[in-house]
Amino acid sequence: MERDQLDYILIGYNEPSFSSYEQMLSNYGKDSEAYRDLKFSFVEVDGQKLNYIDLMNYVYKQAFPNSAQKRDMFVSGEIPNLAAVYLSNHLYNKGVKGRHVNLFQYEKDKLIQYLSMNPLVIGITTTFYVLNFPVIEMVNFIREHNQNVKIVVGGPLILNHFRNYDKEGFEIALEDIGADIYVVESQGELTLTKVIGCLKEKGNLSSVPNLAFFENGDLITTHVEPESNNLDENYINWMNFQEESLGHTIQTRTARSCAFNCAFCNYPTRAGKLTLTDITTVELELDSIKKLGNVSNVVFIDDTFNVPIERFKEICRLMIRKQYNFNWFSYFRCANADEEAIELMAESGCKGVFLGIESGAPSILKNMNKAATIEKYSQGIKTLKKHGILTFGSFIAGFPGESEETLLETTNFIKETKMDYFRAQLWYCEKGTKIDAQREKYDISGEGFVWRHATLNSGQAMDYLERLQQEIEDSQWLPQWSFDFWIIPYLLGKGVTLEQFKAFMIGANSLMSLNFVDLNKEVRIEIERKQMSTLIKEMAAWKVI
Repeated sequence: MERDQLDYILIGYNEPSFSSYEQMLSNYGKDSEAYRDLKFSFVEVDGQKLNYIDLMNYVYKQAFPNSAQKRDMFVSGEIPNLAAVYLSNHLYNKGVKGRHVNLFQYEKDKLIQYLSMNPLVIGITTTFYVLNFPVIEMVNFIREHNQNVKIVVGGPLILNHFRNYDKEGFEIALEDIGADIYVVESQGELTLTKVIGCLKEKGNLSSVPNLAFFENGDLITTHVEPESNNLDENYINWMNFQEESLGHTIQTRTARSCAFNCAFCNYPTRAGKLTLTDITTVELELDSIKKLGNVSNVVFIDDTFNVPIERFKEICRLMIRKQYNFNWFSYFRCANADEEAIELMAESGCKGVFLGIESGAPSILKNMNKAATIEKYSQGIKTLKKHGILTFGSFIAGFPGESEETLLETTNFIKETKMDYFRAQLWYCEKGTKIDAQREKYDISGEGFVWRHATLNSGQAMDYLERLQQEIEDSQWLPQWSFDFWIIPYLLGKGVTLEQFKAFMIGANSLMSLNFVDLNKEVRIEIERKQMSTLIKEMAAWKVI
């Protein structure tokens, strides 16, 4: 590609350094709910606060002191960022030429090289951000290395700002980010294509729908034109990205949006009606993944992969028939499955599922509008385990209606089902969700991590979470920061076995538990030393790719 032919650059994900994030939250106070929540995601070793992926690299360097590896061996976001790949694929199909960067923090040199190629546009996706600062960091970096490129930001962060703020608040939020153009559309790929075309033709951005931008100090918003991009026409042909370092684990999706309307989530409102890819199209994409030759794990990120159930079974049968040479992982709803489906999953290569259980209390599931029962959850976990499929249960503590009694029900549910991994998080009081419209009914006050309602407050819910982590013995805690469930297929792709991963988690969680107990310095150091010695010895047996 010639230097003057680069139309766009896309940046997938920016995970700020853990130390800077920890410092930011500590400014709220180490007794704040936000900081207490973070304490479930780090350990303290030799006076350093390390998230779990940093701990894994720290142990690796001691287990293999003579390794020629110069960068971190394990990088949590190393799986190709699906938003960046999907957008790049869409633009490629439209004849628009460019490049994408998967991980901002690790690929700054590559980004600098691309910025030197006179791109018209650099696009920033915001799928995983709830705050502006990761985007601001990228905007500032881009400005430092290229003053002319137009910075376009779109995705959930911008949509949430648009939905949650009045005009003045929205303007302030965009000024804070400091980009040039903002896409205000739940899909946005067609809008981005039009922005690039408009800039190439030196046209007027006011003619492009679904935009917000500043002109002479005033915020301009263009006319709304909802997108309905055809998933069958825009499936990813992974062979187009052979030159990229894709690794052994890939994410993809077979649908857009979610079939359900949980009261704590605004995703279906933002994403629109559930849209399904045709199974013949799914086959085309999976064929392209197989042709890459080195992919050992595929992660389906569909919010409701096994809905509708008959389509899901057909996808499993497809994978069995085609004998794809990769394992797979996905979100899974026990309430929408039967034994045949789980048998097909196991035969087709499913190795693990993310279960959004949320509560072990029937009354809270009803408040959440989960459309599920405790009995279906219990039976589903039992059947999944019988067929050798790894289970990870995700829970929310403190949802309106929650009490000490319902929290105990969740504790007992986790103990009884003995899922392989679990995590419980503080309910986040978010604007735009269905439960937010019921503030008066539940006497809700506050927002974010700090709230209270008629039967509980956020501090009490945090107290429960700290007790819960200490009480559960047969399931291992899986933290959120840099180490969500998808870390498992990533590490399997690196050559780590499930048994090795579990042993690491037992040791890491023992260290993390020290965050919640009072010990004198000498006792703490001795426990830390023994745990680290065990972790180093165990990791020395790893055969990492």
